[in-house]
Amino acid sequence: MEIKKNPKSNLENYSKIFMQIGLVLALFVTYAAIEKKTYDKTTSSLGVANMNAMMDEDIPITERVEPVKPKTPPPPTPEKIEVVEDEKEVVETVIESTETDETEAIEVEEIVEIAEAEEVIEDVNFMIIEDSPVFPGCKGNKKELKDCFSKMVQKHFSRKFDAELPNELGLSPGRKRVFIGFKIDRQGNIVNVQARGPHPKIEQEVIKVMKLLPKMKPGKQRGKPVGVSFNIPFTLLVE
Repeated sequence: MEIKKNPKSNLENYSKIFMQIGLVLALFVTYAAIEKKTYDKTTSSLGVANMNAMMDEDIPITERVEPVKPKTPPPPTPEKIEVVEDEKEVVETVIESTETDETEAIEVEEIVEIAEAEEVIEDVNFMIIEDSPVFPGCKGNKKELKDCFSKMVQKHFSRKFDAELPNELGLSPGRKRVFIGFKIDRQGNIVNVQARGPHPKIEQEVIKVMKLLPKMKPGKQRGKPVGVSFNIPFTLLVE
C-alpha cells in the first residue's frame, strides 16, 4: 500500500512566501541604513574666558580738587576820621492817656433811626392777581370770586346805562363796541375810570355809570393789598 503525503505538510508550497518576506526585510534594512544621519564633532571657537585677568585690572586713583575761591580785597582805609558831637535835640512825644474821667462829659453823636422802606407793589392785572377784589355779596373760592366779580360788573352796567342814548345820538344801526377800564385801589375804591366808544357822550355816560360801582374788598398780592386794574368790553345794540 502506497503512503501518500499530506499536501499541507509539504514545505515547498511556502517557498515563495518566505522569499518575499526576506526580500522585504532586506529592503527595509537597506533603507534604514541610508537614512541614518551622522554629525561631526566640533569645538567652540569662542575660547575660554579668563576671569582672573579681568579681576586683576588696575583702577587709577583720582583725587578731588576743590576750586580755589578768590580772596576779596579789604576795604580801603579812610583818609581821615571825623568825630561828630551829638548835639542834636531829641523831641519827646507825649502820649496822652485814653482813660476818661467820671467828671468829664462824654459827647455822643445822636443816633438817627432809618425807617425801612416799605416794599411798593405795582398795580396787578385782574387776570393774574392772586386774590382778586371781592364784589359785595360774592362768595366761594378764588375762581368763583373772579367769575362773580365780572358777572356783577356787567349786571351793574346793564342796569345803570341809558340804553336809549345811542338811538338819540343818531348812530347807525348795528352793534357798537365800548371798552371800559378802571382800577380798584388798595382801599377798594373805584378810580381811574376810562372808556372808549363810538361817541363822546356814550363815553361820558359809561364813566358816570362805572363810578357808581360799590366799594370792593381790595385784592391782595403776596398777602398785601394792591391796586388791581380791570378791563371789560361791552356791546351796545343800536336800532
